[in-house]
Amino acid sequence: MIEQQTQKRKRRIVDDPPDSPTSVGWTEARTLRIIGTDETLKLEKGGEIGPVDVEYETYGELSPAKDNVVLICHALSGDAHAAGWDKHAEAAGRQFRMKHPGWWDTVIGPGKAIDTRKFFVICSNFLGSCYGTTGPSSINPRTGKPYALSFPVVTVSDWVKVQAILLDKLGIERVHCVIGGSLGGQQALEWALAYPQRVDRAIVFAAAHRLSTQGVAFNAVGRQAIMTDANFNQGNYYESEHPKNGLAVARMMAHITYLSEAGMHQKFGRRLRLENGSPSALGGEFEVESYLDYQGRSFVQRFDANSYLYITWAMNHYDAAHRWGGGDLVEACRRIQSKVLVCSFSTDWLYTPQQCRELAFAMCRAGKSANYVNVPSNYGHDSFLVETEPVSQLLRSFLAGGKR
Repeated sequence: MIEQQTQKRKRRIVDDPPDSPTSVGWTEARTLRIIGTDETLKLEKGGEIGPVDVEYETYGELSPAKDNVVLICHALSGDAHAAGWDKHAEAAGRQFRMKHPGWWDTVIGPGKAIDTRKFFVICSNFLGSCYGTTGPSSINPRTGKPYALSFPVVTVSDWVKVQAILLDKLGIERVHCVIGGSLGGQQALEWALAYPQRVDRAIVFAAAHRLSTQGVAFNAVGRQAIMTDANFNQGNYYESEHPKNGLAVARMMAHITYLSEAGMHQKFGRRLRLENGSPSALGGEFEVESYLDYQGRSFVQRFDANSYLYITWAMNHYDAAHRWGGGDLVEACRRIQSKVLVCSFSTDWLYTPQQCRELAFAMCRAGKSANYVNVPSNYGHDSFLVETEPVSQLLRSFLAGGKR
């Protein structure tokens, strides 16, 4: 076990234009039907679904030996568009992709930490989301209407199973590394546990083997905001007004957990928007309120409320120790065959350094090759997205070695 504190570095976010030599350029999402119309995918909690389409993007070239694959797993509100600029964003109505590159563009590209001159990078959208992979907003071919809440319950394990089937369809047997942050980190962990023979390395950023009780509680409040919205209609809102207010509040709640007290104080303090305005019990005077309101309003333009319910359910219920070790985390970790890096961030209180360290120590006690790093940062849970320099340093170092 190697535990270290990396030196704090200044935050650096670079939005490379499509013609930049370090950008993967224009990207084009692909959709593959991994489960046909006459098949069904058996799910962990007993349900089944079929057909199943998966949206994914790739960057770089697959080596002749197919030994340079890096699989990227996205977090709650992410998608397959991890790097570059979406070539068809406007036609697809995904305006948020028109203004910004992929969600991890700072570390994926030629010469970047996940160097697409060396690695063949794959990122797919997971089951139950609303970005091209089959989910609650998809049309149920048996009814001709959106699944809504008739969509079966899905889990982190199911997401990884779908990714494994996608790789099978692409003719890829093993991955050099699977990487994810937050909910993506839990998928990376599940990969190492569920398919140990297919993973050489796994990197878990800002995630642990389960969500804390406090994290479940925050999700519970957000979920209630959606379900008590007047427009929710038991999830059958696709032909009418969507539960935008409830989803916006859920996003505001969640966004608080992604930040830290130090970061929020540094960015907003207790500054007022209108110093001389008339006081109102309705609030809205503080800059931090305005920021959260913006986050909520912008989120409802690009996300589906039912998908939010399904994804947070999966997030709440994932417990690697229970699934693979009968409640014993060390026993669960005995399944791992890959090298693993677990990275926490000092001010993350959604998946705390203590929780991440517990996961890494369990791997060590199980006799596995595990490294643990705690990165000092004021950016809280979102640090894995914004602390480009230390994250890049860790990625380069861990990806550089040979096979396990």
